[in-house]
Amino acid sequence: LIRAMIRVVDPQIGERIYDGACGSAGFLCEAHDYLIAKPNLGTTDLSILQERTFYGKEKKSLAYVIAIMNMILHGIEAPNIVHTNTLAENLSDIQDKDRMDVILANPPFGGKERTEVQQNFPIRTGETAFLFLQHFIKMLKAGGRAAIVIKNTFLSNSDNASVSLRKLLLESCNLHTILDCPGGTFQGAGVKTVVLFFEKGAPTRKIWYYQLDPGRNMGKTNPLNDADLAEFVELQKTYADSDKSWTVDVENVDKTSYDLS
Repeated sequence: LIRAMIRVVDPQIGERIYDGACGSAGFLCEAHDYLIAKPNLGTTDLSILQERTFYGKEKKSLAYVIAIMNMILHGIEAPNIVHTNTLAENLSDIQDKDRMDVILANPPFGGKERTEVQQNFPIRTGETAFLFLQHFIKMLKAGGRAAIVIKNTFLSNSDNASVSLRKLLLESCNLHTILDCPGGTFQGAGVKTVVLFFEKGAPTRKIWYYQLDPGRNMGKTNPLNDADLAEFVELQKTYADSDKSWTVDVENVDKTSYDLS
């Protein structure tokens, strides 16, 4: 799934790539492998990849140490990973110089954030993932691209925070693609997820949906593989309709609920 997300977002040499909930740095390491495989890389390109391409933040001490080790093992000798609680940062403190070209993330969801953490965000909610989504939108440069995993209830929850967040996303970003993942995609998660692909700086006009169906139950012995996602990656290039994909005109979405389900 991570590799498919990276292929759709298609990061380039010289772009800064960020994960504000990086865990063991899986997204950053896969993005490194994607970029290092590009042909005809020069010494300048390699230096850029080493020093000023990959950025991450992680709250948990063990995950932070694993992330550093993982990146070093992937050949990134000076990882730009910070041991910090991303959500403790006030959104209004993010400056232009802080913004990123590409964001790839699977933020934690289901948390109950404290009131003092919620106060760092214009849309206040205890849901960890919804605070991270606000952070990611703010951290993107104009024209920047993101692929974010989030639980599928985000598309239809009727509470004020969910409605406000969907409105913010649709009005400030072009949410061009939603990948609906099957249950069991993430081991032990217990919830269904979607991947939101968006570009910052222009409102959403049309959303291309793809319903991923590998034709089998997901589990430890038969996880998703690259072949399962090959059709999605190919059809997404042209937003093609198929028996698993379709396009929705956002003008037809109810503006009181912004229900995307």
